[in-house]
Amino acid sequence: MSAPANKPEVVLHPDADALAQRTAERTVATLGLALAEREYAHLVITGGSILEAVLAGLPAATDAAPVDWSRVHVWWGDERYVPAGDDDRNDRPAMAKAFDHLPVEAGHLHPMPAADASFGDDLDAAADSYATELAALASDGNDVSVPAFDVVLLGLGPDGHCASLFPGHPGTRVLDAAVIGVRDSPKPPPNRLSLTFPALDAAREIWFIASGDGKADAVARALGGAPREEVPSAGPRGTERTLWLLDTAAAAKLPS
Repeated sequence: MSAPANKPEVVLHPDADALAQRTAERTVATLGLALAEREYAHLVITGGSILEAVLAGLPAATDAAPVDWSRVHVWWGDERYVPAGDDDRNDRPAMAKAFDHLPVEAGHLHPMPAADASFGDDLDAAADSYATELAALASDGNDVSVPAFDVVLLGLGPDGHCASLFPGHPGTRVLDAAVIGVRDSPKPPPNRLSLTFPALDAAREIWFIASGDGKADAVARALGGAPREEVPSAGPRGTERTLWLLDTAAAAKLPS
C-alpha cells in the first residue's frame, strides 16, 4: 500500500503553550475514539522541545477527558543509539514528563534498544529487533509489518528532517524495512534508530507539530511540495488524515 495522496490540513495556534496544550488534548481525544472502535490503540512519539511539552500535557488532558491508557501501546519513532539513561535518549523525557504519570502497562511501552543492551555496536541488529517487536502487533495491508498506528506525533528540524530521516540521507530511500539504523547523522549523536517512510505511512493519522520562527522555512518547504528525499517532512501521510499543528511563528512563511 503506497502513501495516500490526502491533502495535509493546517491548524494554527497563537503560541507554543497553546499548541502544546491543545495537541495534548487532541491526542487524548483521538486515542479515546480509537479505543471506542478497537481493543487497543497505538501511539508513536518522537523527541524535541515542543513534543516534550505535548507529552507533559498528557496527564492533565487525561484528567479532563479520561482514556484507558492500559489499552494504549506507545512506540518511539526514532531514538539516539546511546546507552540507556543517557540524557540524549528520547525515552528519558517521555517517561519523566508523561508515562511515569499515566497508567500505561509496562509491556505496552516499546522503547527502542539502547547501545549498552545486548546488541552492542550492531545497529542493524537493534533495528531488526525493533522491527520484530512491531511485526508482532502488525496490521494487514501495509507495505511493512507494523501496527496501523492511530496517531504519530512528529516534530521537524530546521532542515526539514523528521524522526531520524535526514535530507539526502540513505534512509529516505528505504522502502522495504520498517526500522533502520542511521549512521553518520548530520545531527549528533551520529548513530540512531528510526522508523522509515513505509512504517510511518501505515499510520491512520500523522501529526506534525512545529513551533517558532526557526521552523518556518522547513514548514513552508514541506507543505510546498518539496521532494521527501530533500525535505523528509514532506513525505509521511496518514491513511486517514495528515495534520500540521503549528503556532503562528512556525506558519509565518505559509501562503495566507
